[in-house]
Amino acid sequence: MMRMADKEIVCVAEFVALPGKEKELVETFHGLMGPTHQEPGYIRYELNVHLEDPRMITFIEKFKSREAFDTHCATPYIKHFFDNLRPDLVESFRVNLYREVLP
Repeated sequence: MMRMADKEIVCVAEFVALPGKEKELVETFHGLMGPTHQEPGYIRYELNVHLEDPRMITFIEKFKSREAFDTHCATPYIKHFFDNLRPDLVESFRVNLYREVLP
């Protein structure tokens, strides 16, 4: 029988870097990994660069609950990224939330 995760939230965030800003965006996201790993609701943070288009950068995060994810989004470093850094680095982005289908 198929089961869904009860509380865990998976965030898939896809970003397209502004031309010439790919490396800086990846470095910025990489810098967010350390503090995110210290959050009590953190499970996973995976950063990925598209094989054929390095402007396309995706990260996958997993948190213990929606509340933990919302707390993550309200941290000063995430807010700083979206409010201050994102406009100079990102052409477009999309963030989707999922529940994992368990084996």
